Amino acid sequence: MRIFAISDLHVDYEPNREWVQQLSRADYVDDMLILAGDISHKQPLLEECLLALTSRFAQVLFVPGNHDLWVLDEPPGTDSITKFNRLAKTVSDCGAFMEPIRRGELLVVPLLGWYDYSFGMPGKELNSGWTDFRACRWPAGFTMDDVAAYFDRLNAPVSTEGASKLITVSHFLPRIDLIPSYVHERFRVLDPVLGSTRIEERLRRLKPSIHVYGHSHINRSVWIDGIRYVNNAFGNPRESRITSKQLLCIEEIELP
Repeated sequence: MRIFAISDLHVDYEPNREWVQQLSRADYVDDMLILAGDISHKQPLLEECLLALTSRFAQVLFVPGNHDLWVLDEPPGTDSITKFNRLAKTVSDCGAFMEPIRRGELLVVPLLGWYDYSFGMPGKELNSGWTDFRACRWPAGFTMDDVAAYFDRLNAPVSTEGASKLITVSHFLPRIDLIPSYVHERFRVLDPVLGSTRIEERLRRLKPSIHVYGHSHINRSVWIDGIRYVNNAFGNPRESRITSKQLLCIEEIELP
C-alpha cells in the first residue's frame, strides 16, 4: 500500500477542480491519501471533491483547514464551530476519515488545531488583511487562543501500541522553522497565523516518523530531530514555483 499526501487543493479554482476529477480511477485503489486541509468553504465543492477522492483511494484521511471553516455562504448566526461539526458529518458521509486509521502496523493520526499566535503577534497589516478574521466566526468572547485550545481538546488520546510506522497530520504548521530561510521578510507578516506550538507538543508525544502539514503553500520535505516534516500543497493556479501540482508518495508498506 502506498501512502500519498497532498494539501490545499482549493477546488474553488476550476483548474484545481479539474485536476481532482481527472485522477486515475485505477491507479490508487489499494492506496491511502492523506489530505491536509483546505478543500473549499463551499459545501457542494467540498462534497464533490471528497467523493471523487474516496472513489479513487482505498482510504482518505482529512484534516480540515481554515478555508474549510469559512462561513461566508452560511446563514447569519452560523459560527465556524457549528460548521466544523457539520463538516465532520459530511466527511464521514463521503466515506473519508477524520479519526486515526490503523492498517496493520501503520497508524495515521490526525491532529486538529488552529493558530494561537505562539509564532508571534499579528500586526496592523495582518489584522486588516487576513481573510480568516472576517470569514470565520467564533462564539462570543473567543480569542484565537480559545479557538486553538478548543480544537486541541478534540484530539482524543491514541494508543500507539503495536504501531511500527506512525504518521501524524495537521493542516497548520507545528513549528515556525518549517518556513524556509529564503522566504522574503515581507511575507513573514503571516507568521502569527501559520500554526501553533500545541501541534508540535502533541506530535512529539506520539513520536511519528513522518508529520504531514499544509497551509503555507510551500512544498518541503525536511528532517528535524528525527521526524520528517512534509508539505505537498497544490495551491492556487498561479503558484507554480513553490507547489508541485501532483500527488506525493511519502511511504510504501507491506500489508499482511
